[in-house]
Amino acid sequence: MDATPAKLRSDPDRLLFLGAAIIAALLMVGGFARTYYLKTAFGTPSLTALLHVHGLVMTLWFTLLVVQVRLVANRRLDLHRRLGWIAAGLAVLLVVLGSTVAISAARQGHSPGPPPLVFVMLPLSIMVIFALFTGLAIYYRGRPDIHKRLMLLGSLNMLSPAIARIPVLHSGGPAVFIGLTVFLILGCVAVDTIRNRRLHPAFGWGAGLLILSFPLRMFLGNTEAWQRFAAWLVEST
Repeated sequence: MDATPAKLRSDPDRLLFLGAAIIAALLMVGGFARTYYLKTAFGTPSLTALLHVHGLVMTLWFTLLVVQVRLVANRRLDLHRRLGWIAAGLAVLLVVLGSTVAISAARQGHSPGPPPLVFVMLPLSIMVIFALFTGLAIYYRGRPDIHKRLMLLGSLNMLSPAIARIPVLHSGGPAVFIGLTVFLILGCVAVDTIRNRRLHPAFGWGAGLLILSFPLRMFLGNTEAWQRFAAWLVEST
C-alpha cells in the first residue's frame, strides 16, 4: 500500500533529507555571500561572466535539491520526475562549468595557499565525484531509497569550498572545512542508520568512498604525475 500524504509529512526520512538539503543550501549561500550573493555590500572584486554563470547554476542546483525533496514529501512525484530531467541538465552544466572555472583559476595562478597545480586537484575531483554520484542517482531513479541518498551525497561533496570561505572558519585550513564536510556526511548517515536500524548500502559505500577520497586527493595532488597532468590540462584547454 502506498504511504498517505499525512504519513509522508511525518516521516523522519523526509525531515532528514529536507533538513540536510536546507543546511547544504544555507552553507553554500553563507560561504559565497561575500564574493557572490552580497558582493555589492562587501565591495569584493567584480566577477567574470563565467563565474556569474557558474554561481547561478550552482544556486539553481541547491534550490532544486530542496524543492525536489519537498515534492516527494508532498507526493508530487509527477512534477518531481519532470524537474528531474532539468536537474540532470543542470548537473551536466555544473560539471562543465565547475571544471572550466577550476582550470581557469589554475591558469591565472589563483590558490588559497598551495601551488595552483596542486590545489586544482580539489575542485576537479569534486566535479568528478559529483558526476559519479549524480550519474548513479539518475541510473537508480527507479529505486528511490538509493536515488535520494546518492543525490544527497553528491551535493554534500560540493560543500567544502563554500565552508572554506566562511570567515570564521577560513583560518582553520583544510582540516576544518574538510572536517566539517565529513561531519555533515557522517551525521546524515548516522541519523539515517538509527532511524532505519540498519546502514543503507548506498550510504555505506557512498559515504565511505567520499570520506576516503579526501586524504587520497591531498596525496595525489602533491605527486609529480598529477602536477605534470595538471600542467598539460591548464596549457591545452
